[in-house]
Amino acid sequence: MFKKHEIFKTDKYNMLTVEVQGKTLIVREISDQWGEETHTFVSRPEMMHWAENRFKPEQFTGREEERENILKALKEV
Repeated sequence: MFKKHEIFKTDKYNMLTVEVQGKTLIVREISDQWGEETHTFVSRPEMMHWAENRFKPEQFTGREEERENILKALKEV
């Protein structure tokens, strides 16, 4: 059985989930703009490195709390 974490979900077309399969972390990013992207990581530090680059501070100007919440949720996986 895999453990699935919902990081955020605005609707059924915009969400980010993480599935933990043993030591492997599978991040599914679903957006109405890009469709579904799947990223596979072998460690949490690798996933967090991706997240820091994917969710850059300048993309969240005026919404800093949203970025912090996403990164915090990923760290808690």
